[in-house]
Parts: sequence; C-alpha cells; structure tokens
Amino acid sequence: MVHPLVPPVIDWFAAHARDLPWRHPSCTPWGVLVSEVMLQQTPVVRVQPRWEEWMDRWPTPADLAAATPAEVLRAWDRLGYPRRALRLHACAQAVVDRHDGAVPTEEAALLALPGVGTYTAAAVAAFAHGRRSVVVDTNVRRVLTRTLDGEALPPPHLSAGELRRAGELVPEDDATSARWNAAVMELGAVVCTARSPRCEACPVREQCGWLAAGRPADLHVLVRRRQAWEGTDRQVRGRVMARLRAADHPVPGAVLEDVTLDAEQRARVLAGLLLDGLVEKLDDGYRLPG
Repeated sequence: MVHPLVPPVIDWFAAHARDLPWRHPSCTPWGVLVSEVMLQQTPVVRVQPRWEEWMDRWPTPADLAAATPAEVLRAWDRLGYPRRALRLHACAQAVVDRHDGAVPTEEAALLALPGVGTYTAAAVAAFAHGRRSVVVDTNVRRVLTRTLDGEALPPPHLSAGELRRAGELVPEDDATSARWNAAVMELGAVVCTARSPRCEACPVREQCGWLAAGRPADLHVLVRRRQAWEGTDRQVRGRVMARLRAADHPVPGAVLEDVTLDAEQRARVLAGLLLDGLVEKLDDGYRLPG
C-alpha cells in the first residue's frame, strides 16, 4: 500500500522540480555519482558550475582516473572539503580497475568504491540506475520528522529507526521509488527548509504534524554543534590549499606564515593536510600531491 505522503509529493515534483543537469536523461551514471559527491554539505548554486566544468574535462571515470591528484585538487578549487576530490579520484580509478569503467548498478558494489557511503550508494542506485533504494539525506529527514513526528528538526544523527521508517515509505516498484526519493528530497531542499519553510506551498501541509502543532521549536537546539568560521582550523586549511593551488612550484613554509599568525595552529593544520594526503612536504616547501 502506498503511503499517503507519496502521491502528492510526486505530483508536486512533476510540476516544480528544478532543472538540474544531473537530472537530465542524457546524464550518465558517472555524472550522477560526481554530482552526489559534490553536493555533500555544499549547496547546488556552488556545485552546478563546478560540476559542468568537471564533466566537460573528465566525462568518464577513465578520464578522471588519468588525472594527477594536483590537477584534481586545482579543479576542485574552493568547493570545500577537498578530501572529497581525492576520494572521487580514487573512486574513478576503482571503477576503471574493477568495473571496466562503468559505474556499478548494485548498492553493494557501489558501497565498495572509495569515498562512497550508504547515502551516496543509495542515491546513485536510484538516480543513475532507477533502482529501488532508501535515500535519506538531511532534507528527507526533515520532511519526515515534520510530517510524521510533528517536530521541527530531526536529531543531530540519523538513527536506525529513522532509516527503517524511511524505507517503509519507499514504494516497491523501481520507477516510483526513484521518483519518490527525488521528490521528497527536493521538497526538503526548496519548500520544507530548515530556517524558512514555505508551508503555504507544501503539497502535504494538510498531513503535516508539525504545522498542525503550531510549528513548535527545535527540541534538539542545545545539542547541535555550531562552530564559528573565523579563525578556525578549517578556514586556515582553506587558505593553505588556496595558496598551493595558485602556485606552480613548492611554497616555502615561511611564505605560509601569513595564513595565520598562530604558529601552533599553522603547524597543526599542515600536519592535518599532510595526513589527509592533500599536501606533500618537500625539502624546499609544500605542494599539492603528485
């Protein structure tokens, strides 16, 4: 039996889905996989131009696999969380080595690829191959928490119970399942947003427990981690990476001193970048790997 949330959300999606390039029928499974990696913790508006550049430059896994890590990191530019770029590079190499350059269709095989977790494997199975899977991201969790639980936002961490319930809502047939996964995710991204939900535009507002309860406040606000950006190690990591991306030769350590006046923080950041494989240390300075 189809859950009552499913039909109106799918109908809404048919009329209101954003025209994104990785949703086009011409997009390859590889293009979908690249988009899913790039979209992790990064908004669509920043991802789309970078995705288009990547697909023009490296349209297949074999193309990316043949690139150097330094080329990949420079092309990643300021998209954030650059370890994703190296994981995507390793993923491309694995697809070439293990699957003859074709993105696998089964979730188990996708999960075995470097940098591919439960969410990404399910998303690629659904959106690239049209398979039934349970795709649960922050947007999906928020929609289900509000409509079914009557709460403002889900807990900070996904629970087994949440995942199981999400699976119970997924239609049984492949095509409708894939459509539902895309639709409920889109609803959370553009209507049922975290900070300014547009409840008047929601196709399931009559079924929403949170709206019926008067939109109560977030129960988990005190346990959510919110870290300021200015002066953080992550900000300094970004400055170091930007400096190295712009250089065509090793950058002496002394030149990096202006990324932060805190020598201890600078040493900690460089150590972390070295450990993550994002930077190489040479006798005359630092550079991007390879």
